[in-house]
Amino acid sequence: MASINFQGKSVNTCGELPAIGSHAPDFSLTDGKLGQVSLSTYAGKKKCLNIVPSLDTPTCAASARKFNQKAASLENGVVLVISADLPFAQSRFCQVEGIRDVVPLSTFRSSFARDYGLELVDSVLSGLTTRAIIVIDEKDRIVYSELVDELTDEPDYESALAAMREMD
Repeated sequence: MASINFQGKSVNTCGELPAIGSHAPDFSLTDGKLGQVSLSTYAGKKKCLNIVPSLDTPTCAASARKFNQKAASLENGVVLVISADLPFAQSRFCQVEGIRDVVPLSTFRSSFARDYGLELVDSVLSGLTTRAIIVIDEKDRIVYSELVDELTDEPDYESALAAMREMD
């Protein structure tokens, strides 16, 4: 169990992030057309998982926008923005914001948050994911991760993107 802060109060996750160097757990997430995607959908690509509680919050929205700005320059890479929002809401958000260079995926009908140790287990946000970044190489090994200390803070974009560039 990991402990982070939400508005200055300690909250807990259901587990720990997968270890650097370990094989990334498979996942099944829902895309905007209600199709299921998995880790193998992105086989042979570098993957940056930008995990957020909900795109309907200022920090999560800012995170999606910033990764969208920087994702276009990634070679053989993809940024997956993963949240508990319904796929319809994710698609609407991306359309309104002009976000085209990241892939929104929903934890709807998924055990992703538990499998990756990111499900919040207490506080008013219980059941949502905490904010984290996980970078996975072309062979599905975890090369970088960040669990944000304060849920309302943005992640370290530059370190995550540097981890992706270092794989070139």
